[in-house]
Amino acid sequence: MTDSLPVPDSPDTPAVPPPPPVHWFADVLASDGRVVRLRPIIAEDAQRLQQFHAALSDRTRYLRYFGPYPRISVKDLYRTTHVDYHDRVGLVVELGEQIIAVGRYELLDRPGRCAAEVAFVVADEHQGRGLGSILLEHLAGSAAENKIETFVAEVLAENITMVTVFREAGYQVERSRDGSVLHLEFAIDPTEALVSVRDARERASEARSVGNLLAPGSVAVIGATPTPGRVGGVVLANLLSGVFQGPVYPVNPNRRSVRGVRAYPTVRDIPDEVDLALVAVPAAAIGSVLDDCMAKGVKGLVVLTAGFAETGPEGLAAERDLVAAARGHGMRVVGPSALGIANTDPEVSLNATLATILPARGRIGFFCQSGPLGAAILGEAAARNLGLSTFVSAGNRADVSGNDLLQYWDTAPDTDVILLYLESFGNPRKFSRIARRVARTKPIVAVSSGRLAARAQPTGDMDRSIVRDLFAQAGIVQVDSISELFDCAALLGYQPLPAGGRLAVISNSTALSWLAVAAARGEGLAVGDPMNLGPQATPGAFLDALVAALRSDETDSVIVVFAPPVPLPMAGFADAIRAAISAVPDAGKPVLTTFVAEEGIPNLLAERGPGGAAVRGSIPSYPDPERAARALARVRRYAEWRTKPVSAVVRPEGMDTEAARVLVNEWMGEAGERWLTDLETVRLLDCYGIDVVTFREVRTAEEAVEAAEALGYPVAAKATGEIWRRRPDLSGVRLDLWRPEAVRQAYRDLVEICGDPVLHVQQMAPTGVGCILRVQDDPSFGSVIEFGLSGLIIELLGDRAYRALPLTEDESVALIDAPRAAALLSGTPASPRVDKAALVELAQRISALFDDLPELRELSCEPVLASPTSAAILYARVRIGPEPSRFDVGPRRLA
Repeated sequence: MTDSLPVPDSPDTPAVPPPPPVHWFADVLASDGRVVRLRPIIAEDAQRLQQFHAALSDRTRYLRYFGPYPRISVKDLYRTTHVDYHDRVGLVVELGEQIIAVGRYELLDRPGRCAAEVAFVVADEHQGRGLGSILLEHLAGSAAENKIETFVAEVLAENITMVTVFREAGYQVERSRDGSVLHLEFAIDPTEALVSVRDARERASEARSVGNLLAPGSVAVIGATPTPGRVGGVVLANLLSGVFQGPVYPVNPNRRSVRGVRAYPTVRDIPDEVDLALVAVPAAAIGSVLDDCMAKGVKGLVVLTAGFAETGPEGLAAERDLVAAARGHGMRVVGPSALGIANTDPEVSLNATLATILPARGRIGFFCQSGPLGAAILGEAAARNLGLSTFVSAGNRADVSGNDLLQYWDTAPDTDVILLYLESFGNPRKFSRIARRVARTKPIVAVSSGRLAARAQPTGDMDRSIVRDLFAQAGIVQVDSISELFDCAALLGYQPLPAGGRLAVISNSTALSWLAVAAARGEGLAVGDPMNLGPQATPGAFLDALVAALRSDETDSVIVVFAPPVPLPMAGFADAIRAAISAVPDAGKPVLTTFVAEEGIPNLLAERGPGGAAVRGSIPSYPDPERAARALARVRRYAEWRTKPVSAVVRPEGMDTEAARVLVNEWMGEAGERWLTDLETVRLLDCYGIDVVTFREVRTAEEAVEAAEALGYPVAAKATGEIWRRRPDLSGVRLDLWRPEAVRQAYRDLVEICGDPVLHVQQMAPTGVGCILRVQDDPSFGSVIEFGLSGLIIELLGDRAYRALPLTEDESVALIDAPRAAALLSGTPASPRVDKAALVELAQRISALFDDLPELRELSCEPVLASPTSAAILYARVRIGPEPSRFDVGPRRLA
């Protein structure tokens, strides 16, 4: 088709278009939760674009082109497909090999303003899926890259759908009318409103996408077999025994039926629609199975098969090909190497897992990666009598991730508590953003696995500190084991949140009661002497004591320890505890027990709902009071975080982002990834109002004297080698130099010690407390800022605080106060209080710097002297490099 097209119609139509920008290719979720592929248009699209246009209804063509226009002209076809990806850009949305939507913009010849006209059209059968909004979002992203500031659109006034797309996109749209045509104009800067709209659409589409997987209307089991020990046999048996509410289609080319259910040779042969396919065939056979699923229009895949990324580079390549092909045909993928998915909703009853035990219906959602671990998790949840709403084991997490499940559970009405077992993050910045929002209404409890910690830093202690601080920043209840995960879940899922940290302990065992008190105090809870009822305590004594504690204004939560010295009937004591809670229905205080060392929700302490499952109001029990205290303390910290008002990200005044971008682009173009020189670092930081104490770089003694004269005495002379900068105790610095001869002598001494003629002569800073501020790329969490006091001993002790960027106002204050040694900043008998506000502002400026310039990979300000009047940076270093591929900015896209 392209061979028959005429020569360019004007000088701005390239005969040979440049290669399309690779980073404009994207898999995106439509509003119905299914995947579409978006990419730049290319010259070879001409024939398919013509077919797309011909298939449009007369009404759609009229609304787009203001007239019938039954056949796209050769001239327009050429101009649409031959673009320069700068002044003229075209994007197409595909499903399989079919173009289903087209969007484009073209630069306008308008003096004084960089504006482009934008337009798009969607195939009739795909209208209503949000594809216009997706195209507009990605066109705006590419336009912003090309320094275009404004979009203009001409729309028929009767085209309500198109007007709605522009109006609901989050832009401030100016409109005027010329007869039947509306003229729309809007700036494409990513305002707060625009980002909010983008995030809301992303949240809705990702939630819908997961919902499609967890509530399918029909399921095919590919590789189904009657053999009990085979993957296809286990998952089919679980589906059938779980009484799935839709049809189940076994797929096995060698059998007419499996377990009494008619089987089909391939998915294509199934006469009805298939929403979800469970794949249980060897990895080598996945290709043909995938072709069948794509041809059938299956909506989602759960790949139980192993043998992909975990086997090495070839397996990883095969896994990526699998996901790319599935997404290209609108499907999402759970796995490979997944344990499966489950939904206990009676209207679904989906047990598409390899686990033989599935917990009862409950209001807890669970996500994990490891398949074998997932089976153990489900077994332990069932043993503890904890009910789940939905469960996903994502295996290699090639597509569906924990972020997707957080988006789903955020608005899922049947889920109150979210449990995560995390081994890695696909997009750490996005995870932090979503978790902060979700945790405001639904508690998130996460196990940070050893694998996750090991990815962060070389030393285990620092790993745990990073995980602890960043999870706490996002409001996540962080635990170290599956047992602790369920300890917290039993409390969060069935009891109210504590309003404060005041605890009452009621017990019939002196030893166990003091054990509870000691554990609670060690966790920071306020607890007085326990109420010891003695070993002969009756059910009535427990009832009276618990009622009194629940009515007390001095109590926020209660731990009841019941450990009879001899075997006794338990029912009376359990009834007494439940009756006491019923007697004070408005107390709103959590009650935890150590009820004869049972674990989870004992049957005697459970409140029953429909189907006999334990519901909210059930009383959790722990094997010992220490575990009860630890769970309560973690939940208390979460409750405190949740009551704090949401803080906004702070951007101090006096920052020149554009000047900084120019510098970074220039340096990246010269050498790519590298450490900036000291002088380059000063120039960059100065753009953000971050001042390094003034210095001069010198190479002779006389230059040193000249620098001192220019700076003004007293000055400091410093060696510039890395070891000397970080260790002033190694004699690499001379302070308080008041005379020229002192400067000359200091220069000669330092050159002799370090062997490098390049020194810094620097103004003396006010005496203060040495601190450090660093930012680095953490492989698990993205850009992380670190704060602590400087000094070898403090560094060895690991007394550092960490936060993910960007920082809100409250987080920047909390960062400075977090290290244990930060008390020194508030003043001691031997030293005055420092200007902590200056440290807070410095952290905020650094946060803004990294938020604006993704090419910044690392920064170190060390030392920073915090004095009563300032926070003076004595030395700073910055490393730049290519922007991370999964930076959570710009138009929506799947990782």
